[in-house]
Amino acid sequence: MIAANTPGPADVRFFQGFAKALSVYGPIRIYEQPLPGLPVYNHPPLAGWMLLGLNSLSEFGMAFATLIRWPASIADFVCTLLVFEIVRRRAALRTAMLCGIGVAVSPVLIATSGYHGNTDAVAVMFALAAAHLLADRRSPLAAGVAAALSISVKFIPVVAIPALFVAALRGGRPVLVRFAAGFAGVSALVWGPVLVTVPQALKENVLEYAGGSYRLWGLVRFADAFGLPESVITFMQGGGHFLFVLICVAAGAWLAWLRPAQLPGVVAVTLGLLLLLSTASGLQYLTWAAAGMFVLGFWEGLAYSCVLGLTTVLGYSGRSPVRWSEPVLQLGAAGWIVLAAGLAAGIHRLLALPPGGGPAGRTGRTRFAGPRTSQPSKSAVT
Repeated sequence: MIAANTPGPADVRFFQGFAKALSVYGPIRIYEQPLPGLPVYNHPPLAGWMLLGLNSLSEFGMAFATLIRWPASIADFVCTLLVFEIVRRRAALRTAMLCGIGVAVSPVLIATSGYHGNTDAVAVMFALAAAHLLADRRSPLAAGVAAALSISVKFIPVVAIPALFVAALRGGRPVLVRFAAGFAGVSALVWGPVLVTVPQALKENVLEYAGGSYRLWGLVRFADAFGLPESVITFMQGGGHFLFVLICVAAGAWLAWLRPAQLPGVVAVTLGLLLLLSTASGLQYLTWAAAGMFVLGFWEGLAYSCVLGLTTVLGYSGRSPVRWSEPVLQLGAAGWIVLAAGLAAGIHRLLALPPGGGPAGRTGRTRFAGPRTSQPSKSAVT
């Protein structure tokens, strides 16, 4: 309803401009084309194909401003089901229901997907699906496909890819081979033509994109508020942001090695940590942790959705999503602290589970995507 009755922010118009340019240049050559009046085209290849499809639908009389917000809204619905399934295997049914409902009614997701309509929610959906398929569904091939799709829509989940590979490795060689095959096959299909045709443009526009230079959120916001030297802030938003990315990658891989059966929670932590350490600012970025926090715990998810949901709604209600009023800045700072506390609680909960436990944390109910055996082990017989 929001998508159908509101014009949305400037990004809606930018996406429409991208879609028209894609219809002229195609989803491969678009990266090397000058686009007057539009920002840099920093979207992975699959997003281009999606925009082409939406542009074709708009030719049948459907408003593009509404269509561009469909994928994110549908992704939030899928995330509701994913979070319910993930939590159901690890906690009581009532808790799973509350977490699923929490995702469905999260003000963060309603505002970002229904009003803003970027592709972040779609990427998060595929990342959580990959973790669920690998750890809970014993479907490493499908998990590899989902993992490749996640970074092909938005490059953000790349920080979780090493954790997924580590968990697949912990499942045994057959699991790793099938996961890698699914990931490599889709990656080659989607990324291959662009890498072969315009590798430098893709590298500059997508792989090296560091986000906007606004100082509205997180570490950069605190550094600015505390009056740190300009050189420090410039470094954080420049080459220093790669250091924060490496921290997220290392933390996810470490947790995946220790608790491979809790892979959905590990992916949730990795995406949340990326948001926590992000040196870029954008209300739509708050999507990265919205569903995952409910994977880590109901109260963590509820606190995040309430504080940052209010931040999001007020931010979009203001003059501009990239000009936050003082109350919104203060709410964002409080939300950053809530996110940090939720991630700390989630990591503590993951590490408190038995290393060999299954999704529910019960050593007698292992469902990790490892190879099955038809013969009982010696220890089991004993």
